[in-house]
Amino acid sequence: MNKINVVYWSGTGNTEAMAEAVGAGIAAAGKEANVVAVSHADIEELKSAKAFALGCPSMGAENLEEEEMEPFVCEVESFAAGKVIGLFGSYGWGGGVWMEEWVDRMVQAGATVVNSEGVICNNEPDADTIEQCKALGEQLAQV
Repeated sequence: MNKINVVYWSGTGNTEAMAEAVGAGIAAAGKEANVVAVSHADIEELKSAKAFALGCPSMGAENLEEEEMEPFVCEVESFAAGKVIGLFGSYGWGGGVWMEEWVDRMVQAGATVVNSEGVICNNEPDADTIEQCKALGEQLAQV
């Protein structure tokens, strides 16, 4: 499949910027990136895909956003086995526990998480984080 979905939720624009960078990496590797907010994502496309990316910032006590992203991720868990998933997101406090837990959830569901960890950054993504996101996109495009 030439199209790779990058589904994200962003409250401040930081995770959206990361999603766009993942999409840029996918495009640089010669595939089409479909960067879309979770509210507009097509779960059926993810079910038929080999690889995709999910992005969400840390919320509250280091949790995924609860209204849209958490229910979406719960649905992804039901078909994640055999998928290759890239995870990313920003945080404003804490130390990244939400990402560690998210990676564990996807692995427990049978997915392979790119690099065995997500790409995270504190607040706005800097140049290094943007490059990590692009590299994540390039890795997804190789699946």
